[in-house]
Amino acid sequence: MPPMLALIVLAVLMSGCGRGESADRGEAVSSDAPPASAALSPTPASKTLPGAEPFPASLRRRMDAALAAKGPSYRPHTRHLTHDGKPVYTNRLILESSPYLLQHAYNPVNWYPWGDEAFETARREKRPVILSVGYSTCHWCHVMEEESFEDEEIARYLNETYVMIKVDREERPDIDGVYMLAVQALTGGGGWPMTVWLTPDRKPFFGGTYFPARDGDRGTRVGFLTLAKELRKAYDERGDDVTAQAGALTKAIQSASAPLPAEGVPGPEVLRAAAERLAATFDPVNGGFGRAPKFPETTSLSFLLRYHRRTGDVKALAVVEKTLSHMADGGIHDQIGGGFHRYATDPAWQKPHFEKMLYDNALLASLYVEAWQVTGNPAHAEVVREILDDMLQGMRAPEGGFYAAIDADSEGREGKFYVWTPREIDQALGERRGQFIRTYYGVTDEGNFDGVNILRVAADLKAAARAAGIPAVSASSELRASRALLFDARKKRIQPHTDTKVLTGWNGLLISALARASIALEEPRYVREARRTADFFLAKMAGDGRLHRVWTGKEAKVEGTLEDYTDLTAGLLDLFEATSDSRYLKTAQRLATALDERFADTKEGGYFLTPSDGEVLLAREKPTLEAATPSGNAVAALNLLRLAEFTSDDSLRKRADAAIRATSGVLARAPTASASMLAAIDFWHDLPKEIVIVSPDAAGARPFLARLARAYVPNRALVVVAGGDGEKLSGLVPLVKGKRPLGAATAYVCEQRVCALPTTDPVEFARQIARVQKLP
Repeated sequence: MPPMLALIVLAVLMSGCGRGESADRGEAVSSDAPPASAALSPTPASKTLPGAEPFPASLRRRMDAALAAKGPSYRPHTRHLTHDGKPVYTNRLILESSPYLLQHAYNPVNWYPWGDEAFETARREKRPVILSVGYSTCHWCHVMEEESFEDEEIARYLNETYVMIKVDREERPDIDGVYMLAVQALTGGGGWPMTVWLTPDRKPFFGGTYFPARDGDRGTRVGFLTLAKELRKAYDERGDDVTAQAGALTKAIQSASAPLPAEGVPGPEVLRAAAERLAATFDPVNGGFGRAPKFPETTSLSFLLRYHRRTGDVKALAVVEKTLSHMADGGIHDQIGGGFHRYATDPAWQKPHFEKMLYDNALLASLYVEAWQVTGNPAHAEVVREILDDMLQGMRAPEGGFYAAIDADSEGREGKFYVWTPREIDQALGERRGQFIRTYYGVTDEGNFDGVNILRVAADLKAAARAAGIPAVSASSELRASRALLFDARKKRIQPHTDTKVLTGWNGLLISALARASIALEEPRYVREARRTADFFLAKMAGDGRLHRVWTGKEAKVEGTLEDYTDLTAGLLDLFEATSDSRYLKTAQRLATALDERFADTKEGGYFLTPSDGEVLLAREKPTLEAATPSGNAVAALNLLRLAEFTSDDSLRKRADAAIRATSGVLARAPTASASMLAAIDFWHDLPKEIVIVSPDAAGARPFLARLARAYVPNRALVVVAGGDGEKLSGLVPLVKGKRPLGAATAYVCEQRVCALPTTDPVEFARQIARVQKLP
C-alpha cells in the first residue's frame, strides 16, 4: 500500500471506522441530531447548492416539476426547510424513484445517481468520486445523513471538491457487492452506510462504512470531513500512489469475485464439518452463535435440521430448539405485532435493532415451519402465523407484492414506535390486565432501553396471570386480548418509514414461506396470498424470459439479478407443490433456462450475479458466500435438483453439480460459509422422495396432506393430482404418468423412480415418507 494512504488507513482504523449496519453491529445508538421541526431554515428556497454551480435551466424545471407533483401536504425529508415547510435545497435525486435516494433529495449535497453523467463530470473536472451506498431503513445511514450530508459546511466542501454519487444497495446489489469487496479488503469488514472513494474511471482507492462527521465525534480520531480533505490532498499530490492503490484494490476485487471451483461435489464430510463448526460457536445459554450482536442465522439453523434428520444428532436439534425459543421470547421478536426485527445487540436477544426486513421474516417463517414439522411444538406454528400475518398486514403492497422493509426509527429515535412505559400499558389495558402484561413482559418504571421498555417474555405466563388475579386457565386468552388492545393503541403512534420498493427476490422468499406454511399449517388463505403475489410478478415483472428486480408502484425497473431469478423460481416450485398449478412449474422451468443462458459461467460452472448483457462493472461477481439472504448459486443448485426430480431431466442435475462445485473450494476452507449450499449438498447425497397423491377430487387428498403437513421431508418433489388432471400433468411431470387412484385417493412414494407399494392408507403413507437415508 502506498505510504501516504497507509497512514490514512491506520488513522481511520484507530478511529473505529467500521461502525455500520453490519460492520459493527453493536448497541443501537439513536441519532443525536435535533428533529426536523427544530431546524427549520428561515431562508427562502435556493436553486443553488452550497459550493455547487447552478443547475441547468432544463434540469431545474424537471426537478421543480417533480417536487410539485408530490402535492402541498408533502413534507420533505430534511431539516433545511423554509417557514412554510418547503425544502431549501433540492438535488438530482428528486428525479429518482428509490425511497433511499429520495430521502437524500433535499440534502445540500450535490448528489448524482449512479451513471455515466457523474463519472464524465468527474473526469472532465478532474475530481475524485465519493460513492455512498445504503438503504432507506438503515439506522446508521440516517445518522450519517444527519451528521454529514445535512451539514452545510461539509456539503459545501464536498460539492467544491468531489463528485458525489448515491446508490440504493437493494436496487443495485451488483454495485454494492463490487465495492463492498474493496471495503472488506481495506478494513477486514463491511456494512452500511458504505463510503468509497473512487477515481473517475470507477476504481476504488479508499473506503469504509459509517464515519462520524468531525474529529472527536463518537470517540473517533478522524472524522468524515477531515478524511475527505486528506484523501483529496492525496489524490492531488500523490496521484501515482492513488493510481497504484486503485489498481491493487481492483485486482483484489476481481480475484475475490469468482473463486475457482473444486474438482467435484463435496462428500458428506463437509456436512459433518459444518455441523461441528456450528456446535463449537453455539451459545448454550441464550441460543444462537457467538456473542453480540446476534443475527437470526436462518440458513445455518435450517441446515442443522437437515443434519439432524440424516444423522439423528440430538445436539443439532437442541441448538435449533434453544435458539428459536429464545428468539421468540426475546425483544428481537415484536411481541405485539408479530414478525422479527433485524438483529439483537445483546447476547440474550433482548435489545434489537428495530428495522424489519422482508427477507428476514420470510426466511424465519420457513424455518419455524420446518421446526414445527420436526418437533410438533405448537409454539413454532404460532410464530409462523404471527410472522406471516404481520407481513400481510404491515408490508403488503396494493398491487400484489410485499414492500422491502420498515424502518427502525420514528420521530428521530430508534425503536420509539415499539417501546412502552408502564403508564402507556395501563392506559391501554386497565389496571388488572396492565399488571399481567407488565409482569409477563418485564415492564418496569426504569425500563430496559433508555428509560422505556422493549417487551420480551420475562415470566411464566400462568404465574403472571395468577399474580394479577387472573385465573391461570384464562392466561392465554387474556394474553391474546391484551396484545390486540396494545396493537390498536400502537397503531395510533407515528409509524416508522416503510421502504415501498417491491423486490423480486425477496418476494420469492415470501412466496416460499406462504406456500410451505399453507401445507404445514393447513391454512388455505396463505396459499391464496402466495398465488396473488406470484401472479403479480408473472404479470408485471417477467417477460421475454427476463425479470425485473424492482417495482416502484408505477413501473418495473432494474435488470433482475441472480437472486431474483433463483428466489422467485424457488417460490414458484413451492407454490406448484401447494397448488399443482402447472403454470408455476412451467414458469420455473423457463426462468431456469433463462438463468443458464444469461448468467452461467460456462468455463468454471455456477452463475454470476448479473446477466451477460448487463452493465459492465469492475468485476462480474459470482456469489458463493452466504449473506443476509441465501447464496444465489446455492438456491440455483437446489432449484435445478428439484426440477430434475419433477422432470426426470438429468441435464438439470449436471447443471446443479456445476453450481455446487463452484462453491466447493470455499466450503473446503470454511464449511459454514454457505449454509444454503450445504442444503443443496444434502439434497444431492440424499434419495429425494417423489410423492404423487392421486385422488378423484381435492377432498380425497386431504388426509394424506394432513400427514405430510406434520412430516419434515425437505428433499422431495410433491405433486397432487385431483380429478382428471393426471394426463395433463404427466407431459410436464413424467413421474405422474400411469399413476391413478386405486378405488380411493392413493399415494405413490418413490425414490429414483422406484416406488413403494401404492397406498390408500394415510398412516402407511406417513410411514413411507418418514423413511430416511442416513448420512454415510
